[in-house]
Amino acid sequence: MTADTNTIRKTLILKAPQQKVWAALTDHVAFGAWFRVAIDRPFTAGERSTGRLRVPGYEHVKWDVTVRDMRPMTLFSYTWHPFAVEPEVDYSAEEPTLVEFHLEPVEDGTRLTVTETGFDLVPAHRRMEALRMNSLGWGAQMENVRVHVEGTD
Repeated sequence: MTADTNTIRKTLILKAPQQKVWAALTDHVAFGAWFRVAIDRPFTAGERSTGRLRVPGYEHVKWDVTVRDMRPMTLFSYTWHPFAVEPEVDYSAEEPTLVEFHLEPVEDGTRLTVTETGFDLVPAHRRMEALRMNSLGWGAQMENVRVHVEGTD
């Protein structure tokens, strides 16, 4: 893991073929299963994706991202407002962060790297908490995706 005030990066080797990892990331139902979010419709580059978290204690949090890029088998990315969990707060005026999932084939499966950048643009009063919570969150989500792709055939 690499973390600074602007970037979170986590990498792991998944014992699964690249195609299976790609499907886990880009099929909205599969993504929702491991990320624990109910997503309203399939991901489409350039469009918003909405839904609601299914993480205990965070069921009130809306899933609202804009899909940026879907380069088959190599890159899936979206923008969102990090740790936007307060229902009474309107985060829409804030600059979103960019989340990128990079896939690379390796001898034992697929290298998956998730990078979230742009924390330096999050308002100062919530920047460090957003960075801390998303860093913890990505650690958990990487384990979730590992179980999802390695635990089933």
